[in-house]
Formats: sequence, structure tokens, C-alpha cells
Amino acid sequence: MKYACILLFSLSLVSCQFQNKEEIEKAKQASIDSMKTAIEQQRVVDSMQTELARVNEEKEAAQNSKTVVVNNTTTQAAPKRKGMSNTAKGALIGAGVGAATGAIVSKKKGTGAIIGGLAGAGVGAGTGAIIDEKKKE
Repeated sequence: MKYACILLFSLSLVSCQFQNKEEIEKAKQASIDSMKTAIEQQRVVDSMQTELARVNEEKEAAQNSKTVVVNNTTTQAAPKRKGMSNTAKGALIGAGVGAATGAIVSKKKGTGAIIGGLAGAGVGAGTGAIIDEKKKE
């Protein structure tokens, strides 16, 4: 009986050591696999950077090889662009102020900001439209 217990104990130790070796091998393989993945990802990044550098060089070459044609005819100056209308300005300002006020006042910050922004944009657009009409007269 004594020999059977010793034999059983020694077999359990050997089997535990064998499992540890298997686990170590699995961990080594997982480490190797993760390094291979990282190397592959770095290869992709490097190839993308190389391609980007090539495209930039092509753009520079295209810009350097442009031909300049001088035309001595008189051209009219481009008409001055108008800025935003008062309606658009009012809508933007009203939306910003309304959203801020709605977020501060409301218990539900997101909902209050949306509702306040919409209401402010409507009031601001209306006010801006009134100012535009007065300027036309």
C-alpha cells in the first residue's frame, strides 16, 4: 500500500510537470504569434508611408513641371464676394446662444441644448431676415 501511494504521488508530480511544459510551450507560441502579427502590422504601416512619400514626390514633380502662360490681356477684377446674410448670421448666433442656454437651464443637458439650439436658430433667422429687409429699403 505504501508503494502504491508513493507511485501515485510520483505519477501526479510527473503529470503536473508535463502540463506545465505544455502551458509554457503554448505561451511561447502565443508570444511568437503576437510578435509575428506586430511585425506584419509594422510592414503594412511602412508600406503605406512609402506609398505616401511616393505620392508626395509625384505631386511636387507635377507642380514643378507646370507651364506658365502669360496673357497680356486686361482682365476685370473679380467681383467682391458678399459675406453671409444677416439671416444666416442670426441663425448661427441664435443657435449657439440657444444651445448654451438650453444646456444650462435644462435638467437633461443634451435635450435642452438641442431644443434651445433649434429655437435660437429660428428666432435668430427671423431677426436676421427682418434686418435684411430693412437694409433692402
